[in-house]
Amino acid sequence: MKRRPTPELLDTDSGTDEEVAGSLRDLRSFNQRLGGVRTARNLIRAVALKTGKTNFSLLELAAGTGFVPMQADQELRHEGVSLDVTLLDRANTHLPQNGTSKKTIADALNVPFQDSAFDLVSSTLFLHHLSPEDVVKFAREALRVSRVAVLVNDLVRHPLHLALAYAGMPIYRSRITRNDAPASVKQAYTVEEMTDFFRTAGAVKVEAQRYLLFRMGIIGWKANCGERN
Repeated sequence: MKRRPTPELLDTDSGTDEEVAGSLRDLRSFNQRLGGVRTARNLIRAVALKTGKTNFSLLELAAGTGFVPMQADQELRHEGVSLDVTLLDRANTHLPQNGTSKKTIADALNVPFQDSAFDLVSSTLFLHHLSPEDVVKFAREALRVSRVAVLVNDLVRHPLHLALAYAGMPIYRSRITRNDAPASVKQAYTVEEMTDFFRTAGAVKVEAQRYLLFRMGIIGWKANCGERN
């Protein structure tokens, strides 16, 4: 299946406030029920096992409400692993509207933090929105800001996945989701493509895993950070 860049309405908030809110609720449901939180949890657990660390500062890029890293943190604490999460998004309206989360309004391709500012930098369902050139740019910037690794939690492009996206139309809350769900699959990447992007960006080692329901998990390791101290 060839990749087909397809506009997504949520990228430009092309809808009413109610439609945008409904689409964000759909995304939360997808991540809770269709593997987003599980993938994030598995990636962080893998880093913890390899490094021996049990606490990580984590910057989530293009974070939206930050549901995935915050939920993963809650679940991993039962295993003795904790996260100090900072959320970054280009739009304040996407970020949680409360005073308890650390949050920054900025571009995920031009991160306003110094080199090695966070142990981990992660993204959830974001990189499929970008062109191949911008994925490499993202990977370089994320590697710059991380001390240990960059984690990617995203969709896998596949014909059956596209069929499932269309099959879910009756249960989507928003017309934005009815446009964006199939559009996301059409412009998603394969695991092999994403791995190549991170190698091009300079990751010392790239680990990739496929999960159920067409999710991928990528760990792009930074220099000398892939083993226990």
